[in-house]
Amino acid sequence: MGVAIFDRAQASARYIREHTSNPIDIAVVLGSGLGEFAETLVDPAIIPYEQIPDFARSTVEGHSGRLVIGQLPAMPGSGQRKNTVAVMQGRFHYYEGYALEEVTLPIRTFGALGVKRLILTNAAGGVNPLFKLGALMLITDHINLMMISPLRGQHDNRLGDRFPDMTEVYSREYQQLARETADEMELALDSGVYLALQGPNYETPAEIRMMRVLGADAVGMSTVPEAIVARQMGMQILGISLITNQAAGLTNGPIDHESVMKMGSQISRQFGEFLGRLVPKMVKETTEHTE
Repeated sequence: MGVAIFDRAQASARYIREHTSNPIDIAVVLGSGLGEFAETLVDPAIIPYEQIPDFARSTVEGHSGRLVIGQLPAMPGSGQRKNTVAVMQGRFHYYEGYALEEVTLPIRTFGALGVKRLILTNAAGGVNPLFKLGALMLITDHINLMMISPLRGQHDNRLGDRFPDMTEVYSREYQQLARETADEMELALDSGVYLALQGPNYETPAEIRMMRVLGADAVGMSTVPEAIVARQMGMQILGISLITNQAAGLTNGPIDHESVMKMGSQISRQFGEFLGRLVPKMVKETTEHTE
């Protein structure tokens, strides 16, 4: 199975290279309702997922299902070069019926394209009662209660170590850059632990109480498989959750996907500006460390 994954990622990467001439500085996966950032890229190459070999189809509302590769405009007066960014407008989920090797194939493909920097975003429920709706949470660590690993199965050394270290999944340097950027914008930025479940049903109040005991601050149905694969491949990762709803038992009202989408659209423009300021710093930071 491992050899097949490697070969499929290479085939997807070859197709994408035919649509862009610039090396990709950083890749971004946008969660529910957060797709507006991709619209800020200059001279974009837009590739629907169904055109990319072996890519799955995004079936969830709020996930446009396209890869957008373009230049991030430099901030006025910054003197910075334009960074080439690959943005996934929507992702694939385990709950859609895809195997985790399908869910994480885009990350494998980014690795085949030489991408070393990755931003993973998602819409999440707030387990921490101090988090307000619309808050952004830096992911400092995660808990995998999906009860399955994307690395399970036959191993191929070309994909990375079979037993990758997960001590620091989410880059501390990138987190610090994100906090500095949020301070510049006077943007509130929380931090905490993201817990992943299979979904697609929302959690019960009893399950949320359990998560609080385990130390979770937010809960969702994505991101963790992608982060595990990215770390296996040696990528540096920044994770950000948008708290779109309070988790079950912390509010009197029901939880629904429409509300999640609405909250995402309300913060999307500001979130796009945040990423626009942050990405050049992340690229510069990693470049200086490798020179």
